[in-house]
Amino acid sequence: MNCRPRCSFCCICCIYTTIYVLMFILMLLLIIFWIVISPSSVKFHVTDATLTQFNLTTNNTLHYNLKVNITVRNPNNNVKVYYRAITAIAWYKDNDIGLVSLTPFDQGHKNTTFLQAVFIGQSVIKLQAKQLDEYKEETSVGIYNDLAVDLDLTIRAKFGRFRSSHYNPPIVQCRRLKVPLISNAKTTPPFSVTKCSTGYFFKDRDADAEG
Repeated sequence: MNCRPRCSFCCICCIYTTIYVLMFILMLLLIIFWIVISPSSVKFHVTDATLTQFNLTTNNTLHYNLKVNITVRNPNNNVKVYYRAITAIAWYKDNDIGLVSLTPFDQGHKNTTFLQAVFIGQSVIKLQAKQLDEYKEETSVGIYNDLAVDLDLTIRAKFGRFRSSHYNPPIVQCRRLKVPLISNAKTTPPFSVTKCSTGYFFKDRDADAEG
């Protein structure tokens, strides 16, 4: 569209048209960029978990010593992940029993990183009658079936040359862990590798809450 002399209306139309075209081109470039990068979610697996203490006293205090090994796999060719805060939270039958902070790290392309979370302490928990029966049965067998570990993360991601701001991806949920109690008196089956649930890892979970 050509602006005629002394025609302010036409000039305004030209300006707005140019702005809209530039915005459209920018959005199109961003979409193309995202399609080309197409990052896959980071993969988390619990590869091993053991208990050396897991004792519930009469006053509902659980004494525990739990060790969990986790692999973190970045499968992407063009994405780096910078883990700036990592909080591991241990659960037993809907009760959070402890949390630990893990060391931040940077993860490059096609990289696998090994994490270990060790939970030692005691926690007052509330078990329903059915859950208490399950605990007693699990104790007799030497394997606890309803342990879980969540990872609450704060990260930055680098897509090619673009680096994101800090954000919180969905909580990584490693649920229904069947963890053996190490005991000299009993032989228990080894731990089975368990895949964790992540949702879409490169999405800010706080964005939905704000919306």
